[in-house]
Amino acid sequence: MEISLSYFVSTAGLDLATDAGAQALEQRMRGAADAVCKEIGHQYTRLWPNDQKCAEAAMDQAKPKARELIRSAQEKAASKKPSG
Repeated sequence: MEISLSYFVSTAGLDLATDAGAQALEQRMRGAADAVCKEIGHQYTRLWPNDQKCAEAAMDQAKPKARELIRSAQEKAASKKPSG
């Protein structure tokens, strides 16, 4: 049986071109991964072995999109810097 549930993670207020912004996004993603796995665990208690493994898998799935967003923000910020 495969179970899927998605949560939206907002990037509002984050400057993803900075390390602090990227770290804040990761924290938001971890919070969403924990929440989604707990929700699935509550709905499928007998079938659900481990929220931590679920959260790790959710993070693994989300990281490529996060890397893409961060890379795009960094490229955009670099293109706005005046050349010296």
